[in-house]
Amino acid sequence: MSSNAITTFAKWQVKEGKLETVLALLANLSPQSREENGNLFYNVYQSTTDPNVIVLLEGYTNEVALAEHRNSPYFQKIVIQEIVPLLENREVILTTELKLKDI
Repeated sequence: MSSNAITTFAKWQVKEGKLETVLALLANLSPQSREENGNLFYNVYQSTTDPNVIVLLEGYTNEVALAEHRNSPYFQKIVIQEIVPLLENREVILTTELKLKDI
């Protein structure tokens, strides 16, 4: 496993009529995620062109911290059991920062 910081981009397409429920669940999830030892940031955004598109930008100190987040009981309950069934689509991209040199 890498010791590099991991940034996660998650794009959720919420089912029609389920946005308020998803936002209420995120309001419960966000503070718990931010309190994790390995969490660097946890930001939630909403598309300006489609309000049913939610984008999460999350940072973790390393892959171990990300795994701990994903395996936490509250993540499993809130995201996997409660939010995912309310989504049309869910895309998650894990990244590490590239250190580009000036040319």
